[in-house]
Amino acid sequence: ELELLIAGLPTIDVEDLKRNTEYVNYSSQDPQIKWFWKCLENDFTEDEMAWFLQFVTGSTQVPLEGFQALTGMRGPQKFSIHKAPGDKTRLPSAHTCFNQLDLPDYDTEDVLKAKLKQAVCEAHEGFGFI
Repeated sequence: ELELLIAGLPTIDVEDLKRNTEYVNYSSQDPQIKWFWKCLENDFTEDEMAWFLQFVTGSTQVPLEGFQALTGMRGPQKFSIHKAPGDKTRLPSAHTCFNQLDLPDYDTEDVLKAKLKQAVCEAHEGFGFI
């Protein structure tokens, strides 16, 4: 129990994350959002899920109370996905202080999956240099 308090939950429950997500200029019914959740559920390994969590929150661990307990720079802060304006060829970006993912309006599921994985993996490699 002490380990859970210190390190958080060891596995990432995508359904819990989904329930505790807000959308800005997207809705849960947009194709890009459906592709995003499908990618996390089906295409990310356990390690990649931890890297994704670190990419968007700054931590590889889930809070003990689940994603409803995520905090940001100013206290409680849900995970949010914002439609990134502009160039659809750029990678997704994140703001860890706000648990925010800026997701471009990609045209296909394959492009979204490739760009998301690239962003998460490159960011993970970069964390080693900090």
